[in-house]
Amino acid sequence: MQLNVLNFSAGESQMQKPQPSPNKMDQPSLEPDWIKATWTHIAWVATGCTLVLLSLARSAIMSAKSDMWLEPLLAALLGYVLADLATGIFHWSVDNYGDINTPIFGGVIDSFQGHHDAPWSITERDVANNLHELGRGATTGLLIAHLLSNDATVHAFVSVFGACGMFCQQFHAWSHTPKKALPKLVLALQDMGVLISRKDHALHHQQPFNSNYCIVSGIWNQFLDEYKVCEGMEMVVFYLTGVRPRSWMEPKRVD
Repeated sequence: MQLNVLNFSAGESQMQKPQPSPNKMDQPSLEPDWIKATWTHIAWVATGCTLVLLSLARSAIMSAKSDMWLEPLLAALLGYVLADLATGIFHWSVDNYGDINTPIFGGVIDSFQGHHDAPWSITERDVANNLHELGRGATTGLLIAHLLSNDATVHAFVSVFGACGMFCQQFHAWSHTPKKALPKLVLALQDMGVLISRKDHALHHQQPFNSNYCIVSGIWNQFLDEYKVCEGMEMVVFYLTGVRPRSWMEPKRVD
């Protein structure tokens, strides 16, 4: 595969996206086929959810039989923490490299990069439409875990990691949703830092979109930004391939 498959320029995407407008009332409506869930979308999300529940059930049953709960509980907590980090690394990669023509991930890349042009649009997508790609990934990973492992700790980890990874785009959508439109439970979880908050994620949407990538809870954002982890990875990629990340070409924000 040629290295230039990762190169792109702004506006290169072939998918037509809505353009942002200063006022929500002036913003264009999205095309139905762009925001509506299909039966395929629903099937992937439903399958992923089913496998998450099966893993949780297997972990709980095995823990009850062995009367050993500490390790599975710690594994579940680790799954939650690492899911946030994983979403940050993945978000960084698709924001900065590739386009709609990139093999396998082209659609996801195009969606994430287009999100910067119209961030409000994520709130108008059906849930399954928004989550189906992640549901497909969760389904694959959980199926492998079910086939290869019969360990309570493993299933505690993969169930929580898979659930957070699959639903991170919903957490992301909630961070763009006005407070009055959110359920009280979601607001409470955002305020406690369990889910990514609107305030924290708003920092990502300041050009050049090069910070606050994590979208489960955001607990890794300060570490990644303070120690310039993503910038370091960008330098490694540039040194090895000569490909510049998109954030280097975005206008710099004025504080």
